[in-house]
Amino acid sequence: MEKDADGFYTPAPVAVPAAEAEAKPEANPEAKLEDEEKAEAPTESVNTDLINSTFEVSVTLADQQADSSSPLYSVKTFEELGLHQDLLKGIYDMGFSKPSKIQERALPLLLSNPPTNMIGQSQSGTGKTAAFVLTMLSRVDFNLNKPQALCLAPSRELARQIMSVVIAMGKFTSVQTEYAIKENLPRNATRITAQIIVGTPGTMIDLLRRKVIDASGVRVFVLDEADNMLDQDGLGDQTLRVKNLLPKSQVQIILFSATFPDHVRAFASKFAPNANKIELQREELSVDSIRQFYMDCRDEEHKYDILVTLYTLLTIGQSIIFCQHRHTADRISARMTAEGHHVASLHGAKDATERDQIIDRFREGKEKVLITTNVIARGIDILQVNMVVNYDLPLMNERSNSRPDDVRPDVETYIHRIGRTGRFGRKGISVNFVHDRKTWQQMQQIEEQTGKKIMRIETNDIDVMEEKMRKAMK
Repeated sequence: MEKDADGFYTPAPVAVPAAEAEAKPEANPEAKLEDEEKAEAPTESVNTDLINSTFEVSVTLADQQADSSSPLYSVKTFEELGLHQDLLKGIYDMGFSKPSKIQERALPLLLSNPPTNMIGQSQSGTGKTAAFVLTMLSRVDFNLNKPQALCLAPSRELARQIMSVVIAMGKFTSVQTEYAIKENLPRNATRITAQIIVGTPGTMIDLLRRKVIDASGVRVFVLDEADNMLDQDGLGDQTLRVKNLLPKSQVQIILFSATFPDHVRAFASKFAPNANKIELQREELSVDSIRQFYMDCRDEEHKYDILVTLYTLLTIGQSIIFCQHRHTADRISARMTAEGHHVASLHGAKDATERDQIIDRFREGKEKVLITTNVIARGIDILQVNMVVNYDLPLMNERSNSRPDDVRPDVETYIHRIGRTGRFGRKGISVNFVHDRKTWQQMQQIEEQTGKKIMRIETNDIDVMEEKMRKAMK
């Protein structure tokens, strides 16, 4: 593979695997596994693209006596679930009219009695958040002022988003809520009596250990972005410590994510034993509504030049630019701002108040371009985002506890990143910048592992480049 006369790599054809056969429920669900003792439905109205989703859902039931053809295991209306009228009012007030595909199959199992654990894998933007939030609200005794449902997320941004759904869906109930994230706790709190607590693992551990949270009444424990929360290269140790501080019985464990690598899937089955399992067909995990492109740049400086050239396109809707390092995000943001472009940067080194203000302004549409790290790669729902730019491709060595020399592409993070656009069936585009042989090979590996073609856009003719991009965005 050599560069052409203009200094770009010549693309090679990539074989796209044939779609896998439709998954069917297994005849014999997994046997009981030993428990191991040892980090999106948005508040905006949900449109019909979500409701009319054609995703195929595969269900594996933990109870060998269960009848998967029974109407109890699928619903077409929220009324069929026997929900309290106050919860139904909250659901309809949010803009839901009927369950999405994943909700049709997940909610009857999540709400059944006695409670059963669940491991759910579902495409970004299919209504996972609403499913587990509704479960938490349904399990709460509103007359009991003590913690009953805990939900963990990998970032404060996602925790705040989940809480917004809890508050919106529980609007007509008397639910009490509280955060377990840094700098969002009541000062000098000695006891939290809120029924639903949403937070990040480190803070949740601290509050449980200090008995600020009394875990004795906890009935539901939810992990959003569960693959990241259970991965030993991520937040796995902290998440396990939270679980071990909860009652050994009575707790329904719910794990949801868009991706589950095999090694994490095996651990998830031990973390949530005897779980019902729901998943989309594997080939549907890379979002079909997102058109994927790459731009072949000459070097690092050329990447910046191309990003600036794209600015008018980035602001047609809203765009997220992902970088590998915090300093890269800040440098690009400062440089573009100095050149008169309006952009914002967000990463974990900023203080909590600033992070909240930045993501809120972006959510409200006051900021059009957000330059960030992986801090919002997962779960964030902002419907107006129609373009994602991977200024740097995500790599395995960005994960905690990983080897510094592991420069393989992080395909799971890539899928989550580009899933920030094309939310709820809308169209979106993603653009990858490649600038040398190494990044070219990493992008090819992403193509091969996702089975999705990433199309080339020329960067040596700006007019042609802009024309192709505008056409793709229509």
